[in-house]
Amino acid sequence: MEITRISRTKKGRFALFCGEEFLFSVDDETFFSEHLAEGVSLDGPRLEELRRKSDAHRAKDKALGYLAAREHASGELFQKLCRDFDEHTAAAAVAKMDELDLLDDGAFARRAAVWLLGKNKSRSEILRWMAQRGLDRELARQTLEEVFEERQADAPEGLGPDGAAALRLVEKQYAAKLAAGKKQNVLAALARRGFSSGDARRAVEFWLEEHPAEGDEEL
Repeated sequence: MEITRISRTKKGRFALFCGEEFLFSVDDETFFSEHLAEGVSLDGPRLEELRRKSDAHRAKDKALGYLAAREHASGELFQKLCRDFDEHTAAAAVAKMDELDLLDDGAFARRAAVWLLGKNKSRSEILRWMAQRGLDRELARQTLEEVFEERQADAPEGLGPDGAAALRLVEKQYAAKLAAGKKQNVLAALARRGFSSGDARRAVEFWLEEHPAEGDEEL
C-alpha cells in the first residue's frame, strides 16, 4: 500500500492517505522517526505497527494533559484513556506516567480523604468517591481508616470521626430543621448521605444536648 498524500490535521498531526482513502494520522515523532513521505509503500503489518506506535505517543501526551490539569489516581487515568485507546495502550501510558513519578495513589487517596472529610462527607460517600476514581478498594479503606484515626482526638467525646462529620453537617445544614422539631427528617437526610443510623442519631442527640431549648420531638 502506497502513501499517496499527506496533510496536516487541525491538531497538528499528519494524516496519511492511500488514493482517496484516509488511513490514519500519526504524531510528529512517529512521522519523522519512521521517515514517512508520499510515495512510501507500507504493507499491512507495517501500517499496524505505525498505528500502534502513534497511538502510544498520543496516549502519553493525553495522559500528561490530564495530569497537568489536576492530580489523578492511576485507575482514574486508565479509565479516561480507555475512552480513546485500547486497554493495552492506555495501560502502557499509565505505566509511563508512574515511571515518571507522576502518579501516587497513596498520596492521592490521603489528600482526598482529608478533603472530603473536611467537607463533612460520610465514610461511605468517601469510599464511593474513591472507587469512582479507580482507587484500589483496600488502599482506599486503609487510608480512610488512618485519617479517621488521626481525627479521633478532635472528635467530641462519644462521637468519633464519623459522628463528628455528621454533627458538622447538622450544624451547617440541618440546625433549623432540628430547631423546628424535625428530627426524623434530619435522621433520614443523614442516612441518605451515607451515615450509619448510630452515627446520625448520636450527632443529633449531641446537637440537642447543646441546644436544649430547641427541638422537642422524641428520638
